[in-house]
Amino acid sequence: MTSDRARRLAEAACEAGLVLGLTALPTAWRALDGELIVILAGMLAVLTAATYALHAVTFDCFRLTAQRRKGSFSYTQRKE
Repeated sequence: MTSDRARRLAEAACEAGLVLGLTALPTAWRALDGELIVILAGMLAVLTAATYALHAVTFDCFRLTAQRRKGSFSYTQRKE
């Protein structure tokens, strides 16, 4: 695994943990048991994978289309 992929995976895991920590954990804290921990861990894995895939597709698209070098990220402005 390259450092870029490891950085993306760590960032995706932090974002997924933040989402779960802010939404699901406060609600489930009182009823936290082994089964619920497994469910939350599964949700963390799914959110991490989805976020990682979204980042990978976005950054690879920019890399393949050379948008970073052009400096134009806006798709809403037309040059006429």
